[in-house]
Amino acid sequence: MTIIYMLLALSLLVAIIFFILFVFSVRKGQYDDTYTPSVRMLFDDELVKEDVELGANHPKKKSNNTKVNLTNPDK
Repeated sequence: MTIIYMLLALSLLVAIIFFILFVFSVRKGQYDDTYTPSVRMLFDDELVKEDVELGANHPKKKSNNTKVNLTNPDK
């Protein structure tokens, strides 16, 4: 019967050690997202394609030569 108490105490000790190591690794940034930044560069081309499709005279695109009248867009 004493072996059960010893194994119970040992398993609690191991569980506490793993919990402390887990909290320590989370605080150090071990589980931060490292996958998304490597994939983000693949989606940057979509933004460039949008700019090319919009053209220079599109109201959403800022241009030095284009003046947009927000009160009356026909002018």
